[in-house]
Amino acid sequence: MAAEKNIAVITSVRNDRLFTRKWIEYYSAKFGAQSLHMILDGFDQEVPDPAFGINVIRVPFKPRHVVKGEKSRSARASYLARSLFENYDIVIAVDIDEFLVVDPALGVDLKSYISGITGRKSLSALGIDVIEKGSVEAPLDLEQRFLEQRGFGIISHRYTKPAVAFRPLQWGSGQHRVKGQNFRIDPNLFLFHFGNADRALSGARLDDPDRAKMGWTKHQIKREKLYEQIEQANPLDGDSAFAPAIRRMTYVRPLFAINKPGRLPGNDVIRIPERFRKVV
Repeated sequence: MAAEKNIAVITSVRNDRLFTRKWIEYYSAKFGAQSLHMILDGFDQEVPDPAFGINVIRVPFKPRHVVKGEKSRSARASYLARSLFENYDIVIAVDIDEFLVVDPALGVDLKSYISGITGRKSLSALGIDVIEKGSVEAPLDLEQRFLEQRGFGIISHRYTKPAVAFRPLQWGSGQHRVKGQNFRIDPNLFLFHFGNADRALSGARLDDPDRAKMGWTKHQIKREKLYEQIEQANPLDGDSAFAPAIRRMTYVRPLFAINKPGRLPGNDVIRIPERFRKVV
């Protein structure tokens, strides 16, 4: 077994009232609180309890339109990661509502699995956008395991992101690609996105004045259609859908960004396999 490496995790957050504690607890258990680096966007933001023991970097908040804002956030993450490589072997960059998971079927923990990977500049995890199916699922209890409460998701090219970096690099807008580099999707890594896991909580973002000023309203309204998609679709078995999705996203790419996965055609709604229930 390969020796475990020093792995840092970074995120950027503003006006989050849902996921910060869960994010800290999850990644602290995997890598240690001292390896977590949170960029707190704005001096008006509440600083996480020092008892959590994570590293908090406070920066001034500058309102930008969503496109410019995402580019700025990715550039900031890239700069921070570059500095962290002086003391860490690997850097993971995720949003506050994203949780990187290794397939429980392997019987290894996330740190050991990533530590054993060699010969890569970066790795993408298969993105699963977890969506509430309101007809059969209750409102999300933030104090309980998320995947014990949510059983459906959409295999998402948007969240199939190069979250794991093995050397300094430059992430593109929203950290959806690495500039000047190809991508490789690891079949054993999954990035679960929970921003849409509760319809009421997600809809409340429409009332966030900062997001409205920066042009997120249209994006948020578009998300509402995901709940209808989940309700109407006949979900695929996740295990039968994962490998074809990876092949499709690897070989069929958007012409305007060939270093990003392409959108999946047809039904991409899955039932999340039972073995993931206790991971987040």
